[in-house]
Amino acid sequence: MKRSYTVAGFRFEVLLAGERDLERYLRSFGPFRSGDGPEEDKLFELIEDETLPESVEAEFLEEDRNDMGHTRLYRTSEGYRVELRYADEGRPHVVEMDKEFVRARALIRWDDRYVATALTSMLRIVFAQAILPYDAVSVHASAVLNDGMAFLFMGKSGTGKSTHSALWLRHIGGTELLNDDNPIVRIVDGKAVVYGSPWSGKTPCYRNECAPVAAMVRLKQGPRNRFESKEDIAAFGALLPGCSVLRQDRRLHDALCATLTALTEITCVGEMECLPDKEAAEICRGEALKDDRLNLTL
Repeated sequence: MKRSYTVAGFRFEVLLAGERDLERYLRSFGPFRSGDGPEEDKLFELIEDETLPESVEAEFLEEDRNDMGHTRLYRTSEGYRVELRYADEGRPHVVEMDKEFVRARALIRWDDRYVATALTSMLRIVFAQAILPYDAVSVHASAVLNDGMAFLFMGKSGTGKSTHSALWLRHIGGTELLNDDNPIVRIVDGKAVVYGSPWSGKTPCYRNECAPVAAMVRLKQGPRNRFESKEDIAAFGALLPGCSVLRQDRRLHDALCATLTALTEITCVGEMECLPDKEAAEICRGEALKDDRLNLTL
Protein backbone atom coordinates (compact mmCIF):
# COMPACT_ATOMS: atom_id res chain seq x y z
CA MET A 1 0.00 0.00 0.00
CA LYS A 2 1.51 3.34 -1.05
CA ARG A 3 0.59 6.99 -0.53
CA SER A 4 2.40 10.07 -1.83
CA TYR A 5 2.43 13.48 -0.15
CA THR A 6 3.95 16.82 -1.06
CA VAL A 7 4.89 19.31 1.65
CA ALA A 8 6.63 22.61 0.84
CA GLY A 9 7.24 21.31 -2.67
CA PHE A 10 8.95 18.13 -1.45
CA ARG A 11 7.31 14.83 -2.37
CA PHE A 12 7.68 11.71 -0.22
CA GLU A 13 6.06 8.30 -0.04
CA VAL A 14 4.68 6.08 2.70
CA LEU A 15 4.66 2.34 1.92
CA LEU A 16 2.86 -0.03 4.29
CA ALA A 17 3.16 -3.81 4.50
CA GLY A 18 -0.63 -4.27 4.27
CA GLU A 19 -3.86 -2.41 3.70
CA ARG A 20 -4.57 0.25 6.35
CA ASP A 21 -6.93 3.18 6.60
CA LEU A 22 -4.02 5.59 6.28
CA GLU A 23 -6.32 8.57 5.87
CA ARG A 24 -7.58 7.91 9.41
CA TYR A 25 -4.08 7.70 10.88
CA LEU A 26 -2.73 10.67 8.92
CA ARG A 27 -5.73 13.00 8.99
CA SER A 28 -3.62 16.16 8.92
CA PHE A 29 -1.90 14.99 5.72
CA GLY A 30 -5.09 15.08 3.64
CA PRO A 31 -4.44 18.53 2.08
CA PHE A 32 -0.93 17.37 1.14
CA ARG A 33 -1.89 14.16 -0.66
CA SER A 34 -0.38 14.07 -4.14
CA GLY A 35 0.02 11.76 -7.08
CA ASP A 36 3.08 9.71 -7.87
CA GLY A 37 5.95 11.43 -9.64
CA PRO A 38 9.35 10.63 -11.10
CA GLU A 39 11.57 8.58 -8.81
CA GLU A 40 14.29 11.22 -8.97
CA ASP A 41 11.87 13.84 -7.61
CA LYS A 42 11.15 11.87 -4.44
CA LEU A 43 12.67 13.33 -1.27
CA PHE A 44 12.40 10.13 0.77
CA GLU A 45 10.32 7.04 1.37
CA LEU A 46 9.16 5.60 4.67
CA ILE A 47 8.65 1.84 4.43
CA GLU A 48 6.92 -0.30 7.04
CA ASP A 49 9.30 -3.10 8.04
CA GLU A 50 7.86 -5.61 10.49
CA THR A 51 11.28 -7.30 10.86
CA LEU A 52 12.96 -4.32 12.55
CA PRO A 53 14.20 -5.35 16.03
CA GLU A 54 12.92 -3.58 19.12
CA SER A 55 16.47 -3.00 20.33
CA VAL A 56 19.92 -3.01 18.72
CA GLU A 57 23.56 -2.53 19.61
CA ALA A 58 24.10 1.07 18.57
CA GLU A 59 25.65 4.31 19.82
CA PHE A 60 23.19 6.08 22.11
CA LEU A 61 23.10 9.82 21.40
CA GLU A 62 20.27 11.40 23.38
CA GLU A 63 16.91 10.98 25.07
CA ASP A 64 14.06 13.46 25.22
CA ARG A 65 10.41 13.90 26.19
CA ASN A 66 8.61 16.35 23.95
CA ASP A 67 5.50 16.70 21.80
CA MET A 68 6.64 13.66 19.80
CA GLY A 69 6.65 11.47 22.91
CA HIS A 70 9.50 9.80 24.76
CA THR A 71 12.26 9.54 22.15
CA ARG A 72 15.65 7.83 22.14
CA LEU A 73 18.14 8.59 19.37
CA TYR A 74 20.92 6.24 18.25
CA ARG A 75 23.64 6.30 15.62
CA THR A 76 23.86 3.06 13.62
CA SER A 77 26.31 1.82 11.00
CA GLU A 78 23.83 2.85 8.29
CA GLY A 79 22.55 6.11 9.76
CA TYR A 80 20.22 6.84 12.66
CA ARG A 81 17.55 5.10 14.71
CA VAL A 82 14.76 6.68 16.78
CA GLU A 83 12.60 4.81 19.27
CA LEU A 84 9.31 6.43 20.29
CA ARG A 85 7.17 5.53 23.31
CA TYR A 86 3.98 7.11 24.59
CA ALA A 87 3.68 5.06 27.80
CA ASP A 88 6.62 4.01 29.96
CA GLU A 89 5.61 0.37 29.78
CA GLY A 90 4.72 0.46 26.09
CA ARG A 91 6.65 -1.23 23.31
CA PRO A 92 8.49 1.25 21.09
CA HIS A 93 7.69 2.40 17.61
CA VAL A 94 10.97 2.46 15.68
CA VAL A 95 12.21 4.34 12.63
CA GLU A 96 15.65 3.73 11.11
CA MET A 97 17.08 6.13 8.53
CA ASP A 98 20.07 6.03 6.24
CA LYS A 99 22.71 8.78 6.41
CA GLU A 100 21.14 10.69 3.55
CA PHE A 101 17.58 10.47 4.96
CA VAL A 102 16.42 9.11 1.62
CA ARG A 103 15.16 5.77 2.92
CA ALA A 104 13.51 5.13 6.28
CA ARG A 105 12.19 1.84 7.66
CA ALA A 106 9.53 1.82 10.36
CA LEU A 107 8.30 -0.67 12.94
CA ILE A 108 4.75 0.49 13.60
CA ARG A 109 2.73 -0.76 16.61
CA TRP A 110 -0.75 -0.71 15.12
CA ASP A 111 -2.29 -1.89 18.41
CA ASP A 112 -0.96 1.18 20.25
CA ARG A 113 -3.66 3.82 20.77
CA TYR A 114 -1.00 6.44 19.98
CA VAL A 115 -0.11 4.94 16.61
CA ALA A 116 -1.37 7.96 14.66
CA THR A 117 0.85 10.27 16.71
CA ALA A 118 3.81 7.92 16.24
CA LEU A 119 3.43 7.73 12.47
CA THR A 120 3.00 11.50 12.21
CA SER A 121 6.12 12.01 14.35
CA MET A 122 8.18 9.55 12.30
CA LEU A 123 7.41 11.45 9.13
CA ARG A 124 8.19 14.75 10.80
CA ILE A 125 11.57 13.45 12.01
CA VAL A 126 12.62 12.19 8.59
CA PHE A 127 11.22 15.16 6.66
CA ALA A 128 12.88 17.79 8.86
CA GLN A 129 16.34 16.29 8.26
CA ALA A 130 15.86 15.34 4.61
CA ILE A 131 15.06 18.94 3.54
CA LEU A 132 18.12 20.57 5.13
CA PRO A 133 20.49 20.14 2.14
CA TYR A 134 17.90 21.86 -0.08
CA ASP A 135 17.91 25.37 1.47
CA ALA A 136 14.91 24.48 3.63
CA VAL A 137 14.23 24.11 7.33
CA SER A 138 11.39 23.05 9.63
CA VAL A 139 10.90 25.85 12.13
CA HIS A 140 9.28 25.64 15.56
CA ALA A 141 7.08 28.70 15.15
CA SER A 142 3.59 30.04 14.74
CA ALA A 143 3.04 31.66 11.35
CA VAL A 144 0.36 34.12 10.25
CA LEU A 145 -0.50 35.65 6.89
CA ASN A 146 -1.29 39.33 6.47
CA ASP A 147 -1.49 41.43 3.31
CA GLY A 148 0.08 38.65 1.25
CA MET A 149 3.06 38.26 3.58
CA ALA A 150 3.97 35.80 6.32
CA PHE A 151 5.17 36.61 9.82
CA LEU A 152 6.75 33.86 11.95
CA PHE A 153 6.85 33.96 15.73
CA MET A 154 9.53 31.87 17.41
CA GLY A 155 10.53 31.26 21.01
CA LYS A 156 10.81 28.72 23.79
CA SER A 157 7.76 26.70 24.74
CA GLY A 158 5.48 28.84 26.87
CA THR A 159 6.69 32.19 25.55
CA GLY A 160 3.37 32.88 23.85
CA LYS A 161 3.83 32.13 20.15
CA SER A 162 0.24 31.00 19.72
CA THR A 163 -0.98 33.82 21.95
CA HIS A 164 0.81 36.39 19.83
CA SER A 165 -0.66 34.90 16.64
CA ALA A 166 -4.10 35.09 18.27
CA LEU A 167 -3.53 38.81 18.96
CA TRP A 168 -2.86 39.37 15.26
CA LEU A 169 -5.96 37.41 14.32
CA ARG A 170 -8.06 39.46 16.72
CA HIS A 171 -6.66 42.95 16.21
CA ILE A 172 -5.01 43.18 12.77
CA GLY A 173 -7.53 42.96 9.97
CA GLY A 174 -7.02 40.42 7.22
CA THR A 175 -4.77 38.16 9.29
CA GLU A 176 -5.02 34.37 8.87
CA LEU A 177 -3.21 31.52 10.57
CA LEU A 178 -0.95 29.47 8.28
CA ASN A 179 0.51 27.03 10.81
CA ASP A 180 0.79 27.02 14.60
CA ASP A 181 3.82 24.83 15.28
CA ASN A 182 6.01 23.65 12.39
CA PRO A 183 5.91 25.71 9.20
CA ILE A 184 8.60 25.07 6.59
CA VAL A 185 10.86 27.89 5.38
CA ARG A 186 12.63 27.62 2.03
CA ILE A 187 14.86 29.88 -0.01
CA VAL A 188 13.42 29.83 -3.53
CA ASP A 189 15.09 31.85 -6.28
CA GLY A 190 16.89 33.90 -3.65
CA LYS A 191 13.74 34.73 -1.69
CA ALA A 192 12.40 33.40 1.61
CA VAL A 193 9.10 31.53 1.40
CA VAL A 194 7.14 29.82 4.20
CA TYR A 195 4.84 26.84 3.69
CA GLY A 196 2.13 25.26 5.78
CA SER A 197 2.65 21.67 6.90
CA PRO A 198 0.78 18.67 8.37
CA TRP A 199 2.44 19.40 11.73
CA SER A 200 0.67 22.19 13.60
CA GLY A 201 0.84 21.21 17.26
CA LYS A 202 -2.45 21.31 19.14
CA THR A 203 -4.05 23.69 16.63
CA PRO A 204 -5.69 21.91 13.66
CA CYS A 205 -4.40 24.21 10.93
CA TYR A 206 -3.10 22.18 7.97
CA ARG A 207 -2.97 24.54 5.00
CA ASN A 208 -1.17 23.54 1.83
CA GLU A 209 -0.28 27.14 1.02
CA CYS A 210 2.78 29.37 0.95
CA ALA A 211 3.70 33.06 1.15
CA PRO A 212 6.82 35.25 1.10
CA VAL A 213 8.35 35.76 4.54
CA ALA A 214 8.12 39.32 5.83
CA ALA A 215 9.71 38.67 9.22
CA MET A 216 10.92 36.00 11.61
CA VAL A 217 10.54 37.25 15.18
CA ARG A 218 11.80 35.68 18.40
CA LEU A 219 9.38 36.44 21.25
CA LYS A 220 10.10 36.83 24.92
CA GLN A 221 7.78 37.87 27.69
CA GLY A 222 8.51 41.20 29.31
CA PRO A 223 7.07 44.21 31.15
CA ARG A 224 6.68 46.24 27.94
CA ASN A 225 6.32 46.00 24.18
CA ARG A 226 9.60 46.58 22.36
CA PHE A 227 10.85 45.36 18.96
CA GLU A 228 14.55 45.14 18.17
CA SER A 229 15.83 44.32 14.68
CA LYS A 230 18.69 41.81 14.57
CA GLU A 231 21.46 41.46 12.01
CA ASP A 232 24.42 39.20 11.26
CA ILE A 233 25.44 36.96 14.21
CA ALA A 234 22.63 38.24 16.43
CA ALA A 235 20.06 37.40 13.76
CA PHE A 236 21.59 33.96 13.25
CA GLY A 237 21.45 33.35 17.00
CA ALA A 238 17.79 34.34 17.10
CA LEU A 239 16.87 31.77 14.43
CA LEU A 240 19.04 28.77 15.28
CA PRO A 241 17.29 27.53 18.48
CA GLY A 242 13.96 27.16 16.68
CA CYS A 243 15.21 24.95 13.85
CA SER A 244 15.00 21.16 13.59
CA VAL A 245 18.41 19.53 13.05
CA LEU A 246 20.35 16.55 14.35
CA ARG A 247 23.13 18.45 16.04
CA GLN A 248 25.39 15.40 15.93
CA ASP A 249 25.33 15.31 12.12
CA ARG A 250 27.94 17.76 10.79
CA ARG A 251 26.66 17.64 7.20
CA LEU A 252 23.11 18.56 8.21
CA HIS A 253 24.24 21.17 10.72
CA ASP A 254 26.45 22.87 8.12
CA ALA A 255 23.55 22.88 5.64
CA LEU A 256 21.27 24.49 8.23
CA CYS A 257 23.87 27.15 9.06
CA ALA A 258 24.21 28.04 5.38
CA THR A 259 20.43 28.43 5.05
CA LEU A 260 20.13 30.54 8.19
CA THR A 261 23.00 32.78 7.11
CA ALA A 262 21.21 33.42 3.82
CA LEU A 263 17.93 34.09 5.62
CA THR A 264 19.52 36.75 7.84
CA GLU A 265 20.58 38.59 4.69
CA ILE A 266 17.20 38.60 2.90
CA THR A 267 14.62 38.52 5.70
CA CYS A 268 13.76 40.75 8.63
CA VAL A 269 14.83 39.01 11.85
CA GLY A 270 13.81 40.58 15.11
CA GLU A 271 13.32 40.08 18.83
CA MET A 272 10.06 41.18 20.40
CA GLU A 273 9.73 41.77 24.11
CA CYS A 274 5.99 41.76 24.53
CA LEU A 275 2.86 41.75 26.61
CA PRO A 276 -0.25 39.77 25.62
CA ASP A 277 -2.09 42.82 24.28
CA LYS A 278 -3.19 44.57 21.10
CA GLU A 279 -0.26 46.99 21.15
CA ALA A 280 2.21 44.09 20.96
CA ALA A 281 0.77 42.92 17.65
CA GLU A 282 0.64 46.43 16.23
CA ILE A 283 4.22 47.24 17.21
CA CYS A 284 5.53 43.92 15.90
CA ARG A 285 3.96 44.41 12.48
CA GLY A 286 4.84 48.06 12.20
CA GLU A 287 8.49 47.66 13.13
CA ALA A 288 8.99 44.56 10.97
CA LEU A 289 7.68 46.37 7.90
CA LYS A 290 10.31 49.10 8.35
CA ASP A 291 13.16 46.62 7.78
CA ASP A 292 15.19 47.34 4.64
CA ARG A 293 15.57 43.62 3.93
CA LEU A 294 11.84 43.29 3.28
CA ASN A 295 12.23 44.34 -0.34
CA LEU A 296 14.68 41.49 -0.91
CA THR A 297 12.02 38.94 0.02
CA LEU A 298 8.87 40.37 -1.55
